Amino acid sequence: MPKKRVLFISGHKNQTFDSINTSVSVTNFFNLLNLVFSDSYRALRDRLFFVQTHKIALLPPSVVLMNPPFSSSPKINSRNPDATPRHINSALQRLCHRGRLVTISANWFSPANPSWRETFVKFQEKASVVLSVGVNGKVYSKHGTQRDTRITVIDKIPAANPADIPCIPETLDLPEILALIEQLPERSQWQRSTIKAVATFSKKVVTGSKRITVSQPETSAEIPDVVILEYEVIEWIASEGLKDALYETYRPQRIRIKDAKPHPSLLCESAALALVSPPVPTYKPHLPQHIITQGLLSEAQLESVIYAGQAHSEFLSGSYLVDDSWDNVTVAANSEENAVRFRRGWFLGDGTGAGKGRQVAGILLDNWCQGRKKAIWISKSSALIEDARRDWCALGGSEKDIIDLSNIKLGDTIPFTQGILFCTYSTLRSQKNGKSRLKQIVEWAGADFEGAIAYDECHAMGNAMAQEGSLGLVKASQQGIVGLRLQNALPKARVIYVSATGATKVSNLSYTNRLGLWQTGDFPFTSREDFVESIEGGGIAAMEVVARDLKALGLYLARSLSFEGVEYDTLEIELTSTQERIYDSYADAFQIIHNNLHKALEACNISGAKTYNRMAKMSAMSQFESHKQRFFNHLLTGMKCPQLIKAIEQDLAQGHAVVIQIVSTNEELLKRRLNEVPASEWKDLNLDLTPREYVMDYLLSAFPVHLHEIHSGEDGDERSEPAFDANGSPIVSQEAVALRYALVDRLASLNPIPGALEQLLWHFGHKQVAEVTGRSKRVLKDENGRLFVDSRGSGANIAETTAFMADEKQILIFSDAGGTGRSYHADLNAVNRRRRSHYLLEAGWRADNAIQGVGRSHRTNQASAPIFRPVTTNVRGERRFISTIARRLDSLGALTRGQRQTGGNGMFSAKDNLESNYAEYALYELFKQIFQGRFYEVPLGTFEQMTGLSLTSHEGGMKIDLPPLRQFLNRLLALTIGMQNVIFERFELLLNQQIETAIANGIFEAGVETLRAERFTVESCESVYTHPVTASITNYLKIERTQKNNIKTAEEILEFAAKYQGQLMVNEKSGNAAVSTPTHSFFDSEGGVVPRVLLVRPQKEIRVSEEQLENSTWREVSTPEFVAAWSREVDELPRFTTDHIHLVTGILLPIWKMLPQKNNRVYRLQTSDGEKVLGRVVNAQDIQSVTEQLGLKNQLLSPQELVSLVLNEGYSQQLPGGVTVRRSYVAGERRIELVDALPLAERLVAIGCFTEIIQWRKRIFIPANDKATEILAAVIGILN
Repeated sequence: MPKKRVLFISGHKNQTFDSINTSVSVTNFFNLLNLVFSDSYRALRDRLFFVQTHKIALLPPSVVLMNPPFSSSPKINSRNPDATPRHINSALQRLCHRGRLVTISANWFSPANPSWRETFVKFQEKASVVLSVGVNGKVYSKHGTQRDTRITVIDKIPAANPADIPCIPETLDLPEILALIEQLPERSQWQRSTIKAVATFSKKVVTGSKRITVSQPETSAEIPDVVILEYEVIEWIASEGLKDALYETYRPQRIRIKDAKPHPSLLCESAALALVSPPVPTYKPHLPQHIITQGLLSEAQLESVIYAGQAHSEFLSGSYLVDDSWDNVTVAANSEENAVRFRRGWFLGDGTGAGKGRQVAGILLDNWCQGRKKAIWISKSSALIEDARRDWCALGGSEKDIIDLSNIKLGDTIPFTQGILFCTYSTLRSQKNGKSRLKQIVEWAGADFEGAIAYDECHAMGNAMAQEGSLGLVKASQQGIVGLRLQNALPKARVIYVSATGATKVSNLSYTNRLGLWQTGDFPFTSREDFVESIEGGGIAAMEVVARDLKALGLYLARSLSFEGVEYDTLEIELTSTQERIYDSYADAFQIIHNNLHKALEACNISGAKTYNRMAKMSAMSQFESHKQRFFNHLLTGMKCPQLIKAIEQDLAQGHAVVIQIVSTNEELLKRRLNEVPASEWKDLNLDLTPREYVMDYLLSAFPVHLHEIHSGEDGDERSEPAFDANGSPIVSQEAVALRYALVDRLASLNPIPGALEQLLWHFGHKQVAEVTGRSKRVLKDENGRLFVDSRGSGANIAETTAFMADEKQILIFSDAGGTGRSYHADLNAVNRRRRSHYLLEAGWRADNAIQGVGRSHRTNQASAPIFRPVTTNVRGERRFISTIARRLDSLGALTRGQRQTGGNGMFSAKDNLESNYAEYALYELFKQIFQGRFYEVPLGTFEQMTGLSLTSHEGGMKIDLPPLRQFLNRLLALTIGMQNVIFERFELLLNQQIETAIANGIFEAGVETLRAERFTVESCESVYTHPVTASITNYLKIERTQKNNIKTAEEILEFAAKYQGQLMVNEKSGNAAVSTPTHSFFDSEGGVVPRVLLVRPQKEIRVSEEQLENSTWREVSTPEFVAAWSREVDELPRFTTDHIHLVTGILLPIWKMLPQKNNRVYRLQTSDGEKVLGRVVNAQDIQSVTEQLGLKNQLLSPQELVSLVLNEGYSQQLPGGVTVRRSYVAGERRIELVDALPLAERLVAIGCFTEIIQWRKRIFIPANDKATEILAAVIGILN
């Protein structure tokens, strides 16, 4: 028998078909496989030789063993699926007659795939497919991937019938594949043999015409023991006691499910949501009995299946017309032709540890058991299909039920009659040559589709509506638009929104049209735009209402793994003096770049006496500011690393495992730099990988150097356009080029600071650090200190994660690429169960991504909870980055947890949010002081030159459209540290002044405020709205609050005065006593600093200016005189004080427009009878208008309440007869005045009122003492 030649072809690491060609003389192909995988492989090497490509024809192989590139080709950056068939066809041409070709390809390259059917038919014209079988990706798990592949065996002898192609569509495990291979015919036996079936699989022969129909995927056997889920409805009673914690332990509030198991880990819910109960459900899912009894779905997860089914049992109010584009939805009459009704959707907002994927699988299984065996599962990443399969199979489904849409060619009919179609948002939006994935999906589902659509990680559809931005109209995102179109195209679909970070701003909820928040008549919002505008206008408090109301309506649940045991410990880094000098040198350099940029713009005729080319100037300035902001972010991150490294070393010494969260990997910059270096030098690099490279990159690629020509337009205005020479090349301004190279030279002399990722990898070594990022290449350092390039394959992240969880590596760094769907926690099933120390080194701009990342190290089934450590510096401008993330976390917590403080899980405080309304007012005051020359340390000209911010209008006055806060904070970052501190100190003083004023006026928004008092008594409770579907009731409560007065004794106040150098004072007029101590100053309307003192009284504290104190009747006295006055006042004070609180409780969105749109304060309290109350506060000035709006016109405040509100909150109330009671000030003294009551003066004086002539006008007052309530009651009696 002649010897056989085997040609081995590999396409790994961008090697083409021709780049590796090995011919081996062996007796048999299968013997070669045995040799390769046996200990005798070394003996084979002596028989191995290499051959040049052009000589292969001289030695035609009888066997070709190949692993072609799945979808990549040289010099082609995008996916190229044709690579596989082209390589196989080329190999068949080289193969000798009657030879055999064996290839391992991607699983999608199959005769069963309609996209490749014709390709295999053509193969069979010159060869015969003997075997085509899928390989389960799990067999490669040890190699860092789980991608399904396919083995195809082809003999080079024409097939009798090219359309008759044997194929097993399933993916099998190794034992099953081996059984098939053993049945393959010998190559010497050319008669086609039938391969016997493996025990549990039958051979499938694909035949037919060009357009084939592939049988539906093999499903698991009939789902056994399907039962109707039974549960008991219970009365919800809030947990005892009112805690100050952000979260409370969670358990289903309205139901107890028979035989259900508790969740394996403790779950929690925000304190605000915990005070809201969902409605009583009636829907009962259909599920296999073992899912309940074995705890495959916990009680909390089953609750989601129930409420999702409940929502899906209902349709939104009204009928609608959807146009052919599926973009426009208009209200229609119920009887109108083609009118449709939309099924209600449901939102799963669970966080880490609740098992969102398992719950989605449970909802789909409930539908499956009821005959709805088509579903659509859309997610953020193609890698998450493995998570979907895992969760589906865990409940008894089959992997083959999950259909990967990416394996089906765009435009082809989806051949499966049932199954769960999985695709990504990017796939969903793809289209080509008039064909779209959206139409492909809709055609498969059918117009009457009633199955489920799960929008997993649905925040990826954010910005589904166009909106105004700082630079004009911002277009809606394509992902959001297509996600809405799918909902509009399938009105009966059961929609599930799934995300722990559903929205960081209200407009990001614009994809949730199936919740019925607008256009349905159930809520007072006529359109999506109206909803967004109304809720955004109400601030974060309004966002909190959205989450709480959705839960109360049964449309939303948001649980997460309990934060019990989690620690928060900010790593605050003080820059060294050397680092500060480096920072300042870069700040100075950027100042010079900024100045030279203006010179370059003039040299290029872009600007001069006026702006000649507005767009060119805006582009140049925008790129400069963008690069500057990115640079200082990287610089600060890099400067944190020396101290961070010390902290990590301490963690490792204590036995902790370290997780580091970043955003920037500098991949694009690295690629550009490596392209400039020959590959031969990659093993010993001399490369600058510092943030400085961003500035160099800007100077060399974006700094304006192209000359413009000035000409007059048709309107006579001078403009400039780019100038070109005779060859059509841009003309370069030599002056601008000289400026550029001078800047390059200056920057090159500054000290470099390596990037954070490089510092950490180089210090600890890549053998100790697992990197989970999107980088395909990185620069590492060997033991000799030499830098070399390391390529990272597609499976690198999986392999690195595996190494970390196996405790082979002690540190893991991940970026956004590793921030979704991955687990780095102290998993009880992993080798590495050490406690995680999670450093948030770089939070970035995306609050949702930051929280997704934080959730990677805190998950269910963990040995210990992590320590979260945000890393900050003492550079005041860094507050810009913290502020943005803190503000978005506030919004995130408000919209997804019903409570703003929960967004950051306690990592950031309210003071970190500089992007509030109070900060906007403070910034205006700061600009005014700078413009008017009242900020002496920072003159106007200096400020405008340093920051590039203009405060001066063309007319010479202060601009109306001043720079926004975010821009101010950006520019602040690029100043020297000393100047940052000067400006920031003034800004924070003004900010504190704004907050103090808001608190004093009772309008400061602090989120959900927990009130405590001696007792709260509900005086009245009136129903003002009942929801027609859930029967949820909105109530108007009037609550009496009784507080124990916190009165200091004379001994306590003397001790206080001694500790804080206080002066003992007595008021000569009233005889009252007070202690005066210095307090922080404030700025008057002219920007002058006003020193103030704090007057501490027995029951309250007030702040007055030193000037006011000097001009008052307060005087300093001796200790005995002070003690006598103080004790006398204390003895006269009551032990308790009583006032009233007015709250609107229950669902608020249906009556939103009846409530005031400002000062949306929310109180949480517990009444004396144990009832917990959460409600929107009705402020004093709004009580009358709100009660009238809610139909409570006859409600009148009690005399006692009126006195308290008038004196303490400036409330005014119209009494019967047209008389108004209000607060007035006379010589600085608060009084209760009766306006328009002069005709009744004699009668009013007779019951205790008094009159006084002020500025020649007689006025009537009620004494502001303990008789006020009694006198006011008598006044009302007279007026009635």
